[in-house]
Amino acid sequence: MELHGAHVTLRPLRVEDAGLTLAWRQSDRAALLNRGATSVTEQAAWIASRPNTELNFVIQLRSGQPVGMLSLVNIDQINRRAEPARFLIGEPEAVRGIPAAIESMKLLYELAFDHMKLHRVHGTVVADNQKMLRWQKFLGMKEEGHLREHYMIGGRYRDAICVGMMEDEYRTVALPRMKALIGTAIGDNPVEPGGFHDHQ
Repeated sequence: MELHGAHVTLRPLRVEDAGLTLAWRQSDRAALLNRGATSVTEQAAWIASRPNTELNFVIQLRSGQPVGMLSLVNIDQINRRAEPARFLIGEPEAVRGIPAAIESMKLLYELAFDHMKLHRVHGTVVADNQKMLRWQKFLGMKEEGHLREHYMIGGRYRDAICVGMMEDEYRTVALPRMKALIGTAIGDNPVEPGGFHDHQ
């Protein structure tokens, strides 16, 4: 499954992406994600083992250059919910002036709400990542809770903020705002490492 926008395409994550995605995961931009694999072999094995309750994508530009990653995980068709996760722009210079982050989220939300007919998406943001939290709220996410010392990152426990969005909020708030940002070709500057927290 590929999701196509005006500026980016979300194409399936493949085992041969192991080296590239591992490099992104080990960069400073990914400091607030779980570290996960420590070698290309481990990363390849992790990619190969993804369950059918996940959809994992590489974000690539129209030129074909891969610039990031994004997933929809814990897909629950019975309760009609899922979690956006593993959001990372790994090549920030390549997307300068291109609304790659906004359009990637728009494509993922369209998949979740328009095609999969989900009722809700939700996730967690590391509390230290205030810029990402503000960005997600601007796009329509609502703060739903605070989890104390929920993640061990960088040798210490960190709190997490729970956020969520209902289908009607996507249609009335998130979608119009994303369309407006894409239309003016802005929107990537707020993107910091690890939008929604990783589950690797």
